[in-house]
Amino acid sequence: MADAGIARTAAMQASTLTRADLADVVHNRLGLSRAESASVVERVLYHMCHALAVGQNVKISGFGSFILRDKGERVGRNPKTGVEVPIAPRRVMTFRASQIMRDRIAK
Repeated sequence: MADAGIARTAAMQASTLTRADLADVVHNRLGLSRAESASVVERVLYHMCHALAVGQNVKISGFGSFILRDKGERVGRNPKTGVEVPIAPRRVMTFRASQIMRDRIAK
């Protein structure tokens, strides 16, 4: 999270970024209380999840896009037995990183 002005420790770099980590960044950068910071993070995630649940794509400029795609029915094969099995149509979500994000990761 160098962009946010936060130097993460070596132990944090090896782990996963969590909701609590995001709330800490909000707390440190904006000066909100820890409870308010956690609430802000939860509300943002809630709105993203809600938009995806109702079929909207979510685009965060400079970060990437969460894109919903409908996959049609197809025939799959059980690799153990070789028996063909129909796979039901479903909706999947993919993430496409922005060019800015790809450039940052490539460094």
